[in-house]
Amino acid sequence: MAGTAGPVWGRREQQDFRSRVRGTLLGVAVGDALGAPVDALDLDTIRRTHGTEGLTDLAPAFGRRGAVTHHTQLTLFTVDGLIRAQVRRDTGAWHPPTDLHRAYLRWATTQRDWGPDERRKEDGWLAREEWLYARRDPARTLLLGLGDATMGTLDAPKNPGEAGPEAAARSAPFGLLVGWDPQLVAQLAVECAAQTHGHSVGYLAAGAYAVLVHALARGDSLDTAVQRTLALLAARPGHQPVTDALQRALGAV
Repeated sequence: MAGTAGPVWGRREQQDFRSRVRGTLLGVAVGDALGAPVDALDLDTIRRTHGTEGLTDLAPAFGRRGAVTHHTQLTLFTVDGLIRAQVRRDTGAWHPPTDLHRAYLRWATTQRDWGPDERRKEDGWLAREEWLYARRDPARTLLLGLGDATMGTLDAPKNPGEAGPEAAARSAPFGLLVGWDPQLVAQLAVECAAQTHGHSVGYLAAGAYAVLVHALARGDSLDTAVQRTLALLAARPGHQPVTDALQRALGAV
């Protein structure tokens, strides 16, 4: 898989992009922290518990307010994998899905071990952050998909019947590859989603989310971003449930 080189940016463009990166990652973390207390509840239950407006402020989850969720943990490891893929680009061994899979395996280690192991030199700085060694009720699908070193692919995905949202929830960082063509962004997100979610709904939702973020990070409007995503989805077998969900969401805005 090959990316596309972007234009050379000036100082202002670099600062703007860095702000968008920070905003994307902070948005993921805050959104996950806000939603964690009601993750397993239906809308009626949420309204009965928190009022007609739903949950509008941080509520306790995992013993505290604003706890980092497993979705946020995995999002950070997505960033870790993308950084490593970029570093390896000039080594002749460039295969981003492999770098992402290794990053997700490092996350899986944080769900098993008590803390960082300094003997694992390949871990890098992120996997040595002690606060990440907290099990925040990750979906069994994730633990199964990353339970061994075999990497799921589109031809042989892990958990082939799994259509849950967890793959999409970790996929925002793919959209920050603003120098890449949208089709390549979608393809990378889809391939990496198949490492844990083998149903087309699961991995196409991840691709759609990545393309949405990609368009917004490039400065497109929300409507333009959704329309571009719908156009890319239309060429993918099994896209209709994801397409329908996007159209409903756009209609509700």
